[in-house]
Amino acid sequence: MSATAASAAVSPAFLGSSVVGVPGSPARRDGLRLLPGGELDDALRLSRGMRLRLRAAVLALLADPSLAGLKDAPRLAAVVMYAKSRARQGKENDLQTSIWGAELGRWMGVTESTVHHKVLPVLRGSGALHTRVVTDAMGRPTGLDCLVMPLWKAHLGGGVEHPLALSQAELATLLRLIEALFGHGWTPKDREPTPPGLLAGRTGKGAATDRLGLLLMVLSTGASGWLQLCGGAVRSKEGRGAATLSRLLGCSPSGARKVLARLTDAGVVARGRRVTSTRMKGRGRVLVLPVARAYGRIPASAVAVQSSETEFSARPDGALGDPAPGQGVNALALPGVCDAEAAVESGDVERPGGAEFHADHASVVTPVSSPQLSGGFSGEGREGESRRPERARVHEDQAVDGRHVTGGPGSLMANAGPLRGEKRDKSSIDEQGGQRASEVQAGGRPKVLVGGKTRQQGRVDLPEDLGLRVVLGPVAWLWAGLNRWQQDQVVAAVNAELGQLKDLLMQPERAPRLLADRLTDRLEDTGGEAQVSSPFGWIIRRGLVQRRACSDVRCDDGIRLDTGGDCANCGNVIHIRRARRVRIAADVDRELPGIGRAERRQVIEDRLREHAAADAEVFAWRREQVLAEQTRRDEARTSARMRGERERQGKAAGDAVRQVLPCEDCGQQWSVGRCEACGLRRRTEAAIAEAGLVAATWVADLDDDADVVAVAAHVRATLEADIESIHQQFLELMEPGELEANPVAAASVLAFNALQVVEQALPEYRSSALRRLGSTPQAEEEARRAYKTEQNRRWFRANPSGEDAVAAATTAAGTARERTAEYLLTVRLEQLRERIAARTETAAPAPWSARLTELAARPLDGETVGTVIA
Repeated sequence: MSATAASAAVSPAFLGSSVVGVPGSPARRDGLRLLPGGELDDALRLSRGMRLRLRAAVLALLADPSLAGLKDAPRLAAVVMYAKSRARQGKENDLQTSIWGAELGRWMGVTESTVHHKVLPVLRGSGALHTRVVTDAMGRPTGLDCLVMPLWKAHLGGGVEHPLALSQAELATLLRLIEALFGHGWTPKDREPTPPGLLAGRTGKGAATDRLGLLLMVLSTGASGWLQLCGGAVRSKEGRGAATLSRLLGCSPSGARKVLARLTDAGVVARGRRVTSTRMKGRGRVLVLPVARAYGRIPASAVAVQSSETEFSARPDGALGDPAPGQGVNALALPGVCDAEAAVESGDVERPGGAEFHADHASVVTPVSSPQLSGGFSGEGREGESRRPERARVHEDQAVDGRHVTGGPGSLMANAGPLRGEKRDKSSIDEQGGQRASEVQAGGRPKVLVGGKTRQQGRVDLPEDLGLRVVLGPVAWLWAGLNRWQQDQVVAAVNAELGQLKDLLMQPERAPRLLADRLTDRLEDTGGEAQVSSPFGWIIRRGLVQRRACSDVRCDDGIRLDTGGDCANCGNVIHIRRARRVRIAADVDRELPGIGRAERRQVIEDRLREHAAADAEVFAWRREQVLAEQTRRDEARTSARMRGERERQGKAAGDAVRQVLPCEDCGQQWSVGRCEACGLRRRTEAAIAEAGLVAATWVADLDDDADVVAVAAHVRATLEADIESIHQQFLELMEPGELEANPVAAASVLAFNALQVVEQALPEYRSSALRRLGSTPQAEEEARRAYKTEQNRRWFRANPSGEDAVAAATTAAGTARERTAEYLLTVRLEQLRERIAARTETAAPAPWSARLTELAARPLDGETVGTVIA
């Protein structure tokens, strides 16, 4: 049956009552039938979320690069094996499925030979499928273990957020749907038989294309049963239904028209138009009958449609070649070659079954004919431009594929005048600066000139980023209708919203899926993508915007973003408002007992408005307070920042002044008040004094100052001897004259060596003092008390002389002895430092004679020498 005949066969009576399972349904000529009863209804009755999830998964699988350019048979095989795969559960055989060639052929409606020669080798060669032969104990093959590589890569790279990462329940739902559509049916032992699917009898050439097309149409159809059609300009010959199917299958609209005709003839699709009051053709629609029947949406009297399609005139015998490559192919088509073009109906001249579509070529006889127009519009071939005539509708001067059609130099109508209206040399639209032309640059996308400005047409495919693909999946068709600038703005808005969600969520990786669910809910509230008149404005101002119903930043339409449950704060607000209304109603009943119902309601509403106004005033006051507090904090923060800046500047100025100060000890210039060598010497002197005091704590009599001074002098002499020994070793290692070449560096090295000697000796003096102080009577008394205390613990009272009790008591005694020794050392050092400080304060200042002698011994630098000489 041709496409025209199949279209004409669909009548209002067929849509209303001629449904399989309803009395009066016509007999099938090809053996195809619908499932009787509720099994089909259950399989096709999917929730909106489940349908969109499965649709996104199937489209993502077909869009995988490993399946790009393949025919429909390998692509359908990939979909079937994907649905039969096992979800990831942490087991060895996850993501795999078992099948054999004959069974896979029955799923696809082809022979086993076709599977082994044209399906499996192609999938293996493209990297879309990995297989392993399963054998029995005798070594005979019994089947294939198959791994769909796009599914494996999705779990490996994208995780659970990838569209292909379905759960086991979702995969089972997809497989059940496929069984209902084109499953071959089987009768297992001890179980109820599974009847064949709707297209089980459709086998042979083009069967895989028909089955894949029906699956995609079912997944793109809502509960109403009407296929969601694409937007934009389409060719009138194919119609909007064929253009929609061409986008889903990735084929040309002409091939999709043939698939749609075969599905209509099979009784699973009905095409028609809305009835209009003017008896003109209404908008074309496509009804997916199994989905409509599953939801009970085919009433006998409510569906009124006109004839399905317009009768198309046959192509003349002398017509040349095939349609132009890519003509009419929508930009949203997925990569791949549709087999529908190979399955030509009986009404057309049929090419051989194995022949592929080829490009146009010249005929042997050069025909003389009128120029061919791309779309048959009245605005074509008008003075070398594609401007539209007067009173023509917008976009009538554009081709159906979105590219501008211009009359070439060889066109017979290139120099013709306007078809209607007064004659003029230049179009009024061109004079007004309206839509003038469309350019196609080399290797680029068409640019539409609007109002004298160039606007780049938007990208059709979703962004490469996985998170953006997940978020924009529910609005993929709206995305395709945006221009390049709008798409960039949408991407920026999505990234900003994802950043806010990641800050709110405990698991930031859930942000893309959460935002996608928000877009899905907003679309459902709107009524679907078809109800969106401004895609860019809807996505930016309605779809992506968080709508908080309360003051909680995690609230979105009364739902908590972090938990997914109801917002408790919204519940509190509602409870408070209800309690207020009940309290006001009680007050009114008490104050006005005899008031009527209408008056009572009016009084309650007036008081509620008064409370609302009071709450608004309180809210405004609180907001003013918050703004004032924020201003005060900003001012304080600014003041602190300025004060810190002034302190940094003052410190920098002080550092700059100190940089030029000479050394206090040796007079070296630019030493920041003290050179390196003098600083090391002072640290060495302090360490020697500390070592003397530590030694005096256990050697000398602390009440005898002379004894303390003698011990300190002995320690100093010892350390100075060690320092001198180290100096001699250093001088022996140096070359002659090397110290004189850089005396400043040499002095610093010698001072550092002296400091190292003293710092290494100081811990030894301290450990010796702790050992001696640990043997004092005070330390022994503390150790004895700790020993007895540990033995008297209740867990040691039964056997205080046991091994465990003695070991614990010994440890406690040693710890007490160490603590006592450290305490004695700290106390005695503090006493010695206080005595030294007291002697320093009471000491008389040195006479000027001694001080002048010391000052005279200091060397003079260059500046001082110059001043003295002058």
